[in-house]
Amino acid sequence: MLLRIFTEPQQGATYQDQLAVAQAAESLGFDAFFRSDHYLTMADDGGLPGPTDAWVTLAGIARETTRIRLGTLMTAATFRLPGPLAISVAEVDAMSGGRVELGIGAGWYDTEHTAYGIPFPPLGERFERLEEQLAITTGLWSTPVGERFNFAGRHYRVTDSPALPKPHQRPGPPVIIGGGGRQQTPRLAATFAAEFNMPFSSPTDTADQFERVRGACASSDRDPSSMVFSAAQVVCCGRDSAEIARRARSIGQEVDALRANGLCGTPDEVVSKLSTFAGLGATRIYLQVLDLHDPEHLALLGQEVLPRCATL
Repeated sequence: MLLRIFTEPQQGATYQDQLAVAQAAESLGFDAFFRSDHYLTMADDGGLPGPTDAWVTLAGIARETTRIRLGTLMTAATFRLPGPLAISVAEVDAMSGGRVELGIGAGWYDTEHTAYGIPFPPLGERFERLEEQLAITTGLWSTPVGERFNFAGRHYRVTDSPALPKPHQRPGPPVIIGGGGRQQTPRLAATFAAEFNMPFSSPTDTADQFERVRGACASSDRDPSSMVFSAAQVVCCGRDSAEIARRARSIGQEVDALRANGLCGTPDEVVSKLSTFAGLGATRIYLQVLDLHDPEHLALLGQEVLPRCATL
């Protein structure tokens, strides 16, 4: 099992904060540094100093790291037009030497849209736009050099595009689709994704959704074993109960709730729960690290949890 660090910078983190976490994660041996793609905090604290753009930030980090993979959970399809998104991700992929992955979803947080003047259509239309965006983005990347790409959809039209620039990874960076939707989400994952991610869910709900995605793969004549399955869980690890409680307080959560709904406890307890997800078929876990100013937490995870996951 691979462990990836997943951050929520809209809660209050500068570029330098994120770079420090990404570089520490790389030096500790984690597989990837991922971040959310949000423009507004979900808390009432203002989220100072304010949001950082996900792909601008990842471009900077790409030039200041060498090995660790980089990506989003999840870029909102509402935030960017499909052509410019394909260009941005391809460019960051080239800047990183082929270390980028695109997690993308329909968008859900209406308040951040109204706060920054971004249209927020109804859910059905958002899923329609997401599907067209996936088709356009992957189509632009996979079109051979010298050929043209065309697409005519209900919401987007692409005419005679040179489909440039090309990403470093060919035919394109891996696409990640996730969520608990029972029909649309598994179908889109089976059609477009290299990886399916189930975020912040119980092992039972995760297992059920993994099966839906496997079923969608089979229904579309895709080998389910070609899909990477992953999960995201908030993490709060400590050497003893006092350290665990202190870290829970620092992110505004209760230990009992974190134990029930995340990866909370000593390194032994965290590894035990990780093994449960491994038994469901998850080969990657995104550790949601909410306090980006606690390097000792990251070091503990890297030294006491990460090495034991190689055999899960």
